[in-house]
Amino acid sequence: MFAAVGILVVIVMVFGGFMATGGNIGPVAYALPFEFMIIGGAAVGATIAGNSMREIKALGRGVAKVFKGPSYAKQDYLDTIFLVSRLMKMLRTDGPVAVEPHIEDPKASAVFAEYPRLLQDETLVHLVCDTLRLVVVSSGTLDPHAVEEVMDNAIKTHHHDAIRPANTLQGLADALPALGIVAAVLGVVKTMGSIDQPPAVLGSMIGSALVGTFLGVLLAYGFVGPLANRARQVIESDGAIYQVVKQIIIASLHGHPLPLVIEAARSGIQHSNQPAFADVFDGMRGR
Repeated sequence: MFAAVGILVVIVMVFGGFMATGGNIGPVAYALPFEFMIIGGAAVGATIAGNSMREIKALGRGVAKVFKGPSYAKQDYLDTIFLVSRLMKMLRTDGPVAVEPHIEDPKASAVFAEYPRLLQDETLVHLVCDTLRLVVVSSGTLDPHAVEEVMDNAIKTHHHDAIRPANTLQGLADALPALGIVAAVLGVVKTMGSIDQPPAVLGSMIGSALVGTFLGVLLAYGFVGPLANRARQVIESDGAIYQVVKQIIIASLHGHPLPLVIEAARSGIQHSNQPAFADVFDGMRGR
């Protein structure tokens, strides 16, 4: 929502300001479609040339994230605390046999079924189930620090993959000013081919050529660059939920009391998504 508002503000302020100062929008409007075809077409072609189909699809999902915003809200973080804490408590009190059915087939698990939104996140489910499976098969002999290192690697690998759309967008933003210059140079070449024309005609042609430079810079710093930054913010925000999973599992393996484990995980959540202390512990009493 805010991304769309921001784009609208950029368009209104740039072109509105130009017209408010007496600028003639006619020549700009005439040149924009052609310059956009050159710059936008070159940008699309370069993106296709420099990325696999998998990367391009991920780019589309990354752009969609910009307008949808983060996937997780406060309730999802609360549910994550409840889910992982219940599994760790089950492992500690009832043993590996009790928790094994839940981690081997989470889609058939009554515990996971209570949190359908979390169950849709394959990365989160694998992080929980694979880690607990590792603990179960090792019969509790694993060093918590070694488990933490494994989880850190899993989270790092996921983040490296998830952040690629933002990096692709940023690379595109960095290239757009240069592509604008390419369009402008072509306009100058066209103008030089009509050097015998009257000054009024040449002025119009030079103005059209400069629209290429203008459009490349505007697209880079007014649209694509901010979208890349927002995509990075959303991806990093979504990735914070995996740190909650890690915090609860590792602290539990260290043998810390459950209230301390939960509070450590809760307090590490960014304030906008952080559940209240009472919400967490009141919810745990009924589970």
